[in-house]
Amino acid sequence: MTLRKPGRNRNRNRNRNRSRRPAGPAVLAVLAAGAVLLSGCSASGSGYDRSGGTSHDSARRSQGGNPAPAQGGPGTADRADAAAQGEDDGRRTEAPPADYLSTFALDVDTASWGYARRTLADGNLPDPATVRPEEFVNSFRQDYRQPDGNGFSVTVDGARTDAADWSLMRVGLATRTGAGHDRRPPAALTFVVDISGSMAEPGRLDLVRKSLDLMTDQLRGDDSVAIVAFSGEAETRLPMTRLDGNRKRVHDAVTRLRPTDSTNVEAGVTRGYDTAVEGRRADATNRVVLLSDALANTGATSADSLLKRIDGARRDHGITLFGVGVGSDYNDSFMERLVDKGDGHTVYVSDEEEARRVFCDELPAQVELRARDAKAQVSFDPRNVERFRLIGYDNRRVADDAFRDDSVDGGEVGPGHTVTALYAVRLRPGASGHVATATVRWLDPEGRAPHEESGRVEASALTGGGWEQAAPRFQVTAAAAYLASALRERGGGWDPVPGAVGLGRLSEITARLAERTEDPEVRQLSDAVRQARRLAG
Repeated sequence: MTLRKPGRNRNRNRNRNRSRRPAGPAVLAVLAAGAVLLSGCSASGSGYDRSGGTSHDSARRSQGGNPAPAQGGPGTADRADAAAQGEDDGRRTEAPPADYLSTFALDVDTASWGYARRTLADGNLPDPATVRPEEFVNSFRQDYRQPDGNGFSVTVDGARTDAADWSLMRVGLATRTGAGHDRRPPAALTFVVDISGSMAEPGRLDLVRKSLDLMTDQLRGDDSVAIVAFSGEAETRLPMTRLDGNRKRVHDAVTRLRPTDSTNVEAGVTRGYDTAVEGRRADATNRVVLLSDALANTGATSADSLLKRIDGARRDHGITLFGVGVGSDYNDSFMERLVDKGDGHTVYVSDEEEARRVFCDELPAQVELRARDAKAQVSFDPRNVERFRLIGYDNRRVADDAFRDDSVDGGEVGPGHTVTALYAVRLRPGASGHVATATVRWLDPEGRAPHEESGRVEASALTGGGWEQAAPRFQVTAAAAYLASALRERGGGWDPVPGAVGLGRLSEITARLAERTEDPEVRQLSDAVRQARRLAG
């Protein structure tokens, strides 16, 4: 991605307008010791909560949000000198020029970060093509205010970088935590389990079995489970079965999962969706959970042939896809494309701590939904903004004029999720006042009624202190983006994020953040930066 002045192909519809999340990050991973997993998790957890704290520089707006975006084509000028739009008490009376809009589907995937961390720990630099900066950024807890009801809160803040006139602007969205284990809707989960030869390695299928046993014991009696196993062919090992009185039957089916030969992901996904459709429950959240290393070597070995089947099940039956990735050799791009089309998200698991989070927090949280087809649009003020760049979200872009087209796919977001989008913004000399307004639009999960919420940011928030003096969670966001940028630019075709610091300096910053936050996930970030510095020479 190149640095863009506003308008460079800004209104082009890539029609890959999907989010992945929460959820966001696929297959199961290396959960080291089974004994740790089997220690269990709280049966009364309220879901996957990465939010908390308070927001600032945000303003709430009722349904209707910003004016409809301009309909013109992409701008062509090398420098955007659009006339300033009128304002009334800080609100636009006209839409900004199309060149000053940025629109994307929400994304809660985290698999790219998990896989990169595993690769670095194994002593290798990750393939730049697998590095998605938004997934690095969204892997860490944030400090956004939760909304009082359903939907989103919106936080917009920022800080200066070391690059002249460039600042980082953070758009943070948060949903309210779930109603609790006993009050959530029932689940109908179809587990599609890879039992190919590559899953025979210690820490793959053996840990998948232990994890499924753990989740079977944690799910409620009114939840339902089906199991499909695939290698060269696919077989339904357990049809959709209510757990009440049948837990032993489920455990027996899990125990019989044994590795065999080749990997026919096409057969597994097809049979999995057939089983999910057949066992669909109208009163439940229906979801397919794919656990694999996604190394397809028989059947259809590209994602293209599977996308139509996945999309049809999503549209016709409301069945979504959750991907859990595992293994040091993992086809990240294949899994991501499947889950994008399935309106879900991916995670990557490499140790028992991550497995506990997936099966005790993330997956149960996905049983309940806060928003469907969620999209965000940021409108920049041309009087104060010369250039801007969205960091990542390369395959989540949505045409600006499709923001309020509710037939265009957005992201599915569960309770207690946060979504962060980081922008590099170059302000005009002497900038003051309004810089940008961020609006999130989503559909109610039940009635599919549209809703919007907005937040705004002023130039003073972007020109005050430097990012290294910002709030700790903002520093974590910036550090994650800078690490992703350093790993991504190795492959060419990627411009460094403005103000990027070297890996040596970044190692010092993240080590300090790990001590200050006492957050194990920030410690993982610090370790990854240190490893990347050593491997990069």
